[in-house]
Order: sequence, then C-alpha cells, then structure tokens
Amino acid sequence: MKFWTEPYLLFYRFREILSQTVYRDIRGRYAGSTLGLAWLVLYPVLLLGVYAIVYVVILRVRLPQFSSTEYIFLIFCGLIPFLGFSEGLGSGVPSVVANASLIRNTMFPIDLIPVKAVLVAQSTQVVGMVLLVAASAALGKLTPWVLLIVPIWICQILLTCGLMWILSTLNVFFRDLQTFIPIVILALMLISPIQYTVDMVPSQLRPLMAMNPLFHIIISYQSVLLEGVFPTQTFPVLLVVSVIVFSLGHRLFTRLKTTFSDHV
Repeated sequence: MKFWTEPYLLFYRFREILSQTVYRDIRGRYAGSTLGLAWLVLYPVLLLGVYAIVYVVILRVRLPQFSSTEYIFLIFCGLIPFLGFSEGLGSGVPSVVANASLIRNTMFPIDLIPVKAVLVAQSTQVVGMVLLVAASAALGKLTPWVLLIVPIWICQILLTCGLMWILSTLNVFFRDLQTFIPIVILALMLISPIQYTVDMVPSQLRPLMAMNPLFHIIISYQSVLLEGVFPTQTFPVLLVVSVIVFSLGHRLFTRLKTTFSDHV
C-alpha cells in the first residue's frame, strides 16, 4: 500500500513550500521582461499563429471532416499539452544535477526538484487550456465532457512527474541523457497527433504511435474539446499508465537518491 500512497503523501506534506517555490519560479522566469507574465498568453498564441500560417496558408492542408478553423483548433488541442509536456521534459531531466546543493536539504526534499520543474512548465498549459475552452465554446463544440480536461490534466502531471523521476535519476549517472533530450522533444513533436489525425496514420503504425505517452494525452484532449465525446480508447489507458508510472518513478528515485551525492 505504501508503494501507491507515498508519492501522494509527499505532495501533501510539502504542498505549501512546493506551491511557493513554483510560484516564485514562474515569476522569476519572466522577471525583467517588458511584458512580464503576459508572455504566458502571448507564447502559445504566437506559436499557434506560426503553425496556422505554415499548415493552413503555406501548405494548404485540408481535412474533409474539418473546416480551416476547426483544423487550427485541432492543432491547438495538441500543441498546448505538447508545450506543457516538452517544457517539463526539458527542465525536469537535468533538474537533479542542476540542483546538486539541495541533495541533503531537509527543508525541500530532492524528490520534489523534478516535480517543481514539471509544475512550473504547466503555467503555459494552464493559460492555453483556458483559451482552448473559450475557443471550443466559440466554435459551438462545448459539451459537458469538457469537464474531463481536469482529470486528463492531472493524469498528464502524474505521468510527467513519474517520467521525470525516472529520467532525472538516470541523468545523474548518464549525463549524455540531458544532451539527447532536445532530439527526443523534436521527435515527439513529429510523431504526436498534433497536426494530423489518427485516421491519417497507416493502420500498421498505430500500435507504435500508442507507445508515445503524448498520444493518449493529446487524443483525450481532442476528444472532449473538439469532438465533445468521452475518450473511450485513450483516457482509461492514460489513467492506468499515469498512476503506475508515477508510483514506479517515485520508488526508483527514492531507492537511488542516497547515491546521488557520489555522482554530482
């Protein structure tokens, strides 16, 4: 039982200091910039604008089941969770090595360093999700199933935290991993269903796509926001996998963290 409950109790026990440090890091990210926290809105909007120009205006991609506006919204439904995941991946993998001085800190346990990186990365996604819900309403796609974005988002956080516990641990012993991460992020962007639908993928390749953790996350968001239906094929898988990876990741991290000081 402890295997399943321990990581959640860790969150609860240090909830106040975790929330304070996440808030401080978010503010610090934009400190000194002219627009400040406005970049939380501008960044996803500008990135979406680039995607829209490339795929709709230049490449003139047309899907028979979607209008141009709906196709842009399809991209946005995949792009926003991808940003949240990729930012967490990029900052979470090297987080332990970058915070070596905190390894013996009893006030802020090293277990929460990768978690903090994941939560800080969610700031852009939270703002993006508000925009997604507003766009879904404007397009007349909003249904009661939109409420599922909250449990989908929680599953995404659990899955990402579990992966960051695993990958940040491996990075302590194999530093090449953090150098390899930008390539992984680029590959994930190309193989994730952001600018295309699952139906466009050859049937023999779909099982391989399903091994991508972002696949179930993105399809779940697209189902509730664009199609207005329950993501029958993806959400149950996402729920089970996220809980398992979260617990496994924490167990691996706690087992090996006593050896970190010998390698950083």
